This record gives sequence, structure tokens and C-alpha cells, in this order.
Amino acid sequence: MSNAEKIKVRTPIVEIDGDEMTRVLWKMIKDKLILPYLDVELIYFDLHLKKRDETDDRITLEAAEAIKNYGVGVKCATITPNGARVKEYGLKQEWKSPNGTIRAALDGTVFRKPIMVKNVKPSVTLWKKPIIIGRHAYGDVYKNQEILVPGPGKGEIVFTDAQGNETRKLIQEFKGPGVLQGVHNTDRSIRSFAKACMEYALDQKVDLWFGAKDTISKIYDARFKTVFEEVFEKDYRKRFEEAGITFFYTLIDDAVARIMRSEGGVLWACKNYDGDVMSDMLASAFGSLAMMTSVLVSPEGLFEYEAAHGTVQKHYYKHLRGESTSTNSVASIFAWTGAIRKRGELDGTPEVCEFADRLEKVILETIESGIMTGDLARLSEPKPEKVYLSEEWIDAVRSRLDQEIRG
Repeated sequence: MSNAEKIKVRTPIVEIDGDEMTRVLWKMIKDKLILPYLDVELIYFDLHLKKRDETDDRITLEAAEAIKNYGVGVKCATITPNGARVKEYGLKQEWKSPNGTIRAALDGTVFRKPIMVKNVKPSVTLWKKPIIIGRHAYGDVYKNQEILVPGPGKGEIVFTDAQGNETRKLIQEFKGPGVLQGVHNTDRSIRSFAKACMEYALDQKVDLWFGAKDTISKIYDARFKTVFEEVFEKDYRKRFEEAGITFFYTLIDDAVARIMRSEGGVLWACKNYDGDVMSDMLASAFGSLAMMTSVLVSPEGLFEYEAAHGTVQKHYYKHLRGESTSTNSVASIFAWTGAIRKRGELDGTPEVCEFADRLEKVILETIESGIMTGDLARLSEPKPEKVYLSEEWIDAVRSRLDQEIRG
């Protein structure tokens, strides 16, 4: 398409590049499926692991600030380095998760939703509709402090108020070596989490479930339950009734059991760790980790879209050796379409939203016609005649998209 024919995106989108195989695919997606059709300004940040190391991770915070300025961002998968990665890349230190840093900066909640296609059936046969996971993106084990206990002694939790008064609770009288962990959360963050989940349930027109373990954690988890109930009663009960949806609290173990027996079509709000684990479980059960969308939503109405999976390290090493890969890029493309659609909604430009809808439609039709990568080919019913390579599959989508646009 000529520049005159491209669809104009009125406001810039923040683009955050990433690592390994997803970075390779990211450029293909942008060059083949986005920029040929859209006249869009991208505010670019490179969160490649070496770049984060060079900037002492300042670039991650700068990317978050840009999302605050422009309202919408789209992010490629990134590496959270461990000791092995420090050695592999020659890093100064084990930098924190970029996702965690951005979540904290935006005070956001992560919503993850499977992408369903007719020829890949969920492992749980009762599931007929997508189950959306709302993951609290602050605190708990992700902002913990830990102590390796060397031997006998007393482990305590201590809070010192602004006047210097201490509150102490004994955790354990250690008879020998062990471990201690301290976690926290804040009323402000829990309230933002509850509010974001209720707003998103209304947006998606689905029931909202929330599960925690207040029977055991009578202060920590009970606080989540109390805040959710307060927010619902104060601001959302009437709106939920008018929308014909419900809010439901239960214990996390009961929520898991109920999910397995449901047909789907609900938003399941989870604490940070629960959401981390359950979103991967749901992604696999619905078909593939590469078929799960992810959006970070802040209470101020900021949005950052990304794939729910990692950087596909094994495929990247094959790529570096010059070997072919069959890597599924659907979730990364849906990150782009999610950001583009939201940009169009916020700007009041329906033609931009229509492009995002059209590209997603073409992707689903491509897979349902039997054109797919290896991960889906193993699950598809019927089996496809051919497994498509990474770029070959993107080219197939490009061809169908051109046909769709030409009518």
C-alpha cells in the first residue's frame, strides 16, 4: 500500500522490543503485517538484555514513563536474567523482571485470555468459552525479602510505625537450618486490582470470580477479600446488576475446582503468584502458550499489550545455528492488534480498530484452514498436511490479509 492508502493512526504507540526468538519474529510481524498497512508513529524502546545492562535498567523505567505519556504500549517478550544468563551475556547483575518493573510503575493488573480456534480443542472438554485470568501485578513473592537461616535461632516479622513503635510476631523457633521469607501488599494496590478487575469484567461482559485463602491467611488474604467486597459494594454492585453479571468470592482451591467444571466465559481474578501459575495452566489447557493474550491495565486507563509467553530460547539457539524453526507468533501479533485496537478506541478512529479486527480474523481463519506452526499441528483435529516454518506462516497470513483488504 502507498502512504496515501495506509490507515492513519492519530496518536503514537509505545513499542518495546525484546529478546531472542520473539525479537526475531517481532521485526517480521512489524515489517510484514503492521507497517505496510498503518501510518503509525512508534515510540521505540529496546529492552534487549544487553541494552538494559548498559543503561542500568533505566530504559525499562523510561519505557513505562512513555506509556504514561501516550496511554498505549506494545511489548515483545524479554529475559529476566538468572545466574546463567548473567554469565551468558556478561551482565553487571541479575536485573529484575522488566514486566514486574513496568507493572509496578503503572500500578497495573494483568489480564490474560486464550485465543481459541475451532481445530484445537481445549484439554478440558467442558470449556466452550475463553477463561480470562486477572493477575494482581504487585507484591507477594515478587517483591519479597528472604533469609537463608544458618542454624538455630528465632525468626520474627517486625513492623516499626512512624513513631518508632514496634509490632513483632514470631514466625518460627528454628532448631536448625531453614529459610525465611517476608512478603507484603498495600491497600492501595489491592484496591486498584479490585477496581481494574471489575472494570474489565464490565468491559468483557463476563462474571467475575475472585479466590484467595482467608481461612488460613486470616489477615493477609482476608484483606484482599475485604477490599474486594468494599469496592464492589461501594461502586460496582448496581453496575454489575445492570450489566447482568455477578461478582463471586470463594476459596482459591474451590475456585480451581469450579473452573474445571465450568464452560468458561468468566474473569478469574487471582493474587500475583496464583495468576502466574494458573495463566500458564490455562494457556496449555486451551492449546498453546503461544495462544494467550496479555494486557496490563492501570487504574488510570493505561494499557500495555504483550504475549503471555517467554522468549522461546530453544528456537532462538536453533535460529543462531542457521536451522529452521516453526515458532508460533500468534500471541505476539495479537499484542500488536490489541494495542492498535485500543489506540483506535481512545482516538475515536474506527478504521484503526477495524484493521485490528480484520488481522485477527485472518489469523484465526488461517489456522482453521490448516495452516499452522508445529505446536498447533500436534494438537489440531484434523492434523494438517504440512507444518509451516516461522516466517513462512507469517507470509501466509500476509497473503490472506492482502486478499481480505482487496475484498
